[in-house]
Amino acid sequence: MATKEQLIRTLQASWRREMDGAKTYRALAEQEQNTERKKILLKLAESEENHAGRWEARIRELGGDVPELEETFLDRLRRWVLVRSGTENAVKRLEETEDRDTAAYEKEAALFEEQRDKAAMAEVEREERVHARVLSSMAAPEAPQVRLESILKREKWHTRGAGGWIGQAIYGANDGLGATFGIVSGMAGYTGGSEVVLIAGLAGMLASSLSMGAGAYLATKSERELYEAEIERERREIQENPEEEREELELFYQLKGFTGEQSSMLARQLMQQPDQLLKTLAHEELGLSEATFPKPLQATMSAALSTAVGGLIPVLPFIFATGMIAVIASFIISTLAHFIIGASKTFVTGRSWVASGFEMTAVGIIEAAITYGLGIFLSPGTHVYQSVH
Repeated sequence: MATKEQLIRTLQASWRREMDGAKTYRALAEQEQNTERKKILLKLAESEENHAGRWEARIRELGGDVPELEETFLDRLRRWVLVRSGTENAVKRLEETEDRDTAAYEKEAALFEEQRDKAAMAEVEREERVHARVLSSMAAPEAPQVRLESILKREKWHTRGAGGWIGQAIYGANDGLGATFGIVSGMAGYTGGSEVVLIAGLAGMLASSLSMGAGAYLATKSERELYEAEIERERREIQENPEEEREELELFYQLKGFTGEQSSMLARQLMQQPDQLLKTLAHEELGLSEATFPKPLQATMSAALSTAVGGLIPVLPFIFATGMIAVIASFIISTLAHFIIGASKTFVTGRSWVASGFEMTAVGIIEAAITYGLGIFLSPGTHVYQSVH
């Protein structure tokens, strides 16, 4: 076992870690505009200060001196840069720090002989682990589609499938339209609008549709398997360490603003309902819910069909005509479709529909101009074609 002096030095190092963390959290909270995030950062700062206070009291009991928090210019500069790098980046860095602190406490717990010291180290280690999980949830910015679905779920007449279908359909149609429009424009420039454009366009549409569908299936299947594995892992943790899971849940509720007594009462009530406890812990710690489990088949059909619909638009005129008439008609309806799909993206992004529509229209026109120009450049009769042949 460690000597008394070693224990004091270990506690002093722990005190410095906690005080440094508290100062960083408070500095971030001062810059944070989001009220909820500010509250969480201040709660984390208070928690770190409570840890430091615990170590300070124990250092005095052992007859040691509580160190001063001496900061070098580089320490202050590091914090200044971290805070001004933005909350998202800072939170990610702090999550890494919390993970290192958790590992440090786990290692330091072996140095202590008295049971109360071991228990204190274990408790703080658990709280640091919870801090890391809270930071992890803060560090993951909501994708527009996820944000949309969370809003729809609050309205009981909506289902997750509707929200997911909207986002997947819009982005699928976007990809299908863009890819096929490029192919059609290039082949139109190369052939002048012959029937070859129709074959190339349909082949491109089919390839894009199958590719998007397969990609969506594999991605959502892997995501669902990961979710299910995380749920099973959480189930084992509840069975093996129920007391630790209860304490973690209490800390999560405290970080949300509940008092210690309220958090304890909520956690005790949930402990009596194992199924509900599992769902709550999965949601609080991992951000998982059975309602948000991805559906591979649904994602596949949505992605494949919407991509096919988007990809069919530039090809339509070539079903009925050839030559420049079909080329011009394809350009007009594809440009209009780009605007409509761009404007539709506001269902997911929340941006101005006018700005989003014109932005996608401009991208489509630039894409068509480039591929059409490339087709002309490589078409029969040009110097490039003649030099190759």
